[in-house]
Amino acid sequence: MTTGTRSDLCDLMLPADQAESLKKECGPFPSWDLTPRQTCDLELLLNGGFTPLTGFLGQADYDAVVDTMRLADGTVWPMPVVLDVPEAFADSLKDGDSVALRDPEGVPLAVLDVADRWTPDREREAQKVYGTTDLSHPGVEYLLRRTNPVYLGGTLRGLSLPSHYDFQYLRDLPSETRARFRKMGWRRVVGYHTDQPMHKAQVEVAFRAAKSVEAHLLLHPSVGGSESDDFEHFARVRCYEHAHKHFPEQTTALSLMPLAPRWAGPREAVLQAIVRRNFGCTHFVVGLEQASPDQDPSATPYYAPQAAQSLARELESDLGIEIVTAPKYVFVQERAAFVALEEVRERDTLLGISREEFLRRVLHDREVPEWFSFPEVVGELRRAIRPLDQRGFTVFFTGLSGSGKSTIAKALVQKFLEQGGRRVTLLDGDIVRKNLSSELTFSKEHRDLNILRIGFVASEITKNGGIAICAPIAPYTATRRSVRETVEGAGGGFIEVHVATPIDVCEGRDRKGLYALARAGKIKGFTGIDDPYEVPEAPELSIDTSACSPEEAAQDIILKIEGLGYINVR
Repeated sequence: MTTGTRSDLCDLMLPADQAESLKKECGPFPSWDLTPRQTCDLELLLNGGFTPLTGFLGQADYDAVVDTMRLADGTVWPMPVVLDVPEAFADSLKDGDSVALRDPEGVPLAVLDVADRWTPDREREAQKVYGTTDLSHPGVEYLLRRTNPVYLGGTLRGLSLPSHYDFQYLRDLPSETRARFRKMGWRRVVGYHTDQPMHKAQVEVAFRAAKSVEAHLLLHPSVGGSESDDFEHFARVRCYEHAHKHFPEQTTALSLMPLAPRWAGPREAVLQAIVRRNFGCTHFVVGLEQASPDQDPSATPYYAPQAAQSLARELESDLGIEIVTAPKYVFVQERAAFVALEEVRERDTLLGISREEFLRRVLHDREVPEWFSFPEVVGELRRAIRPLDQRGFTVFFTGLSGSGKSTIAKALVQKFLEQGGRRVTLLDGDIVRKNLSSELTFSKEHRDLNILRIGFVASEITKNGGIAICAPIAPYTATRRSVRETVEGAGGGFIEVHVATPIDVCEGRDRKGLYALARAGKIKGFTGIDDPYEVPEAPELSIDTSACSPEEAAQDIILKIEGLGYINVR
């Protein structure tokens, strides 16, 4: 097998003159701002990484992929690649509409010519694609809780690829990696996927896989919108650069690839193989637990051992790329080397460090054995990972009007200031309304927008090591979840405090008379009266202020935060 040519790639980018002309026509089009995962998918669609797709899947292809791992024409394709949007946006579209797809700054990246709109059965999709509907599975949780309910399908016309200002020298298009392989005379190339820092075991796996098939090696880490990374993106890429230096010169290339993780195990391993074929690889390494989510070692695995390898092997003849199965390697003390597990002898002493133990050693500046990782990789991670008590965090109060949120929040701010050493910002609901959201009404849409604004400001404070104290009503579960994801996505802690004061107590404290006006029908959509308050399912702390003072509540919160590791007051 030899590397492919550009002609078999579905390059969806319009010529420059046509793209500029279409950009000028985008103004009247309905407009959709892409999510991080959608942006990753769009990039791989436009540059040919998702060949043979020419756009987001239509309903017939979607159904076929979910049921059979093939497109409607029989071509192997294991995972749905769809554009999910809210019902209101989908309802605003007419048959034959074109939608301008934009990045967060409003730059149009592509035009989607909509051919299909439908509401999928996402429970069925989860069961078929992930093999479970268990919300503890991160891919399932994303699908069922964070994916919009309506899917759009249709062909794409590319205007601009998403902008990347970091590590540009490592960001190659499929056509560019193929051209590089041809220029260097690399006829056999093994692709190696990773989305975690590479330590010595991973370097050993990649090196031996390439050696076993007498091929060159493409280290092709995914840097596509991973929201579960323990390491910041930039440090992880620097780790790859350090690891790259430990491979023989002139045999290994390093390139970044924007594939967003799905954690779908066997199906995702097949998708990874297809993408590497499109980038010009002739072989692809599949490990024992390829694309499986992290979980407690005592829990039942989501996917059977070797399931990813078995499925990739089964479909190999249809994929256009050869599968190299990698065994599990362990470090044998007596041999001072990594050895395939099946080659371990009874008298061998095995050494190992779990992911959790490695993180603990990095966080607390403990020694990491030389056999486990490279000193420069460990050093990079030590610089990137701050201990919990040095990270920012957000305390997010939620509860009915009059429950005591603002009073406790103010007391908590004073406690933190009294201790000193940390910058603290109070984002009280009324204050934010006055200074940040004065133009908003009290419609559900605008209340959600107000909470999301609070979440954004809190995430910026948290990202920079500060403490954000938020005290809105925040009645809706989905909006609170979005705020949590925004803050945690910025690398900070999130402590949700449900102020669970009974409504009769809240009404008794109503200095502004709002409850009375709501019960008289003079205020509409008042939380707890004619608009629901969705009780948090699993807050970090629940407090009833009818049973404790603000001082006591603030102390309970401080103890909880200390227990989580974000402060050290003893």
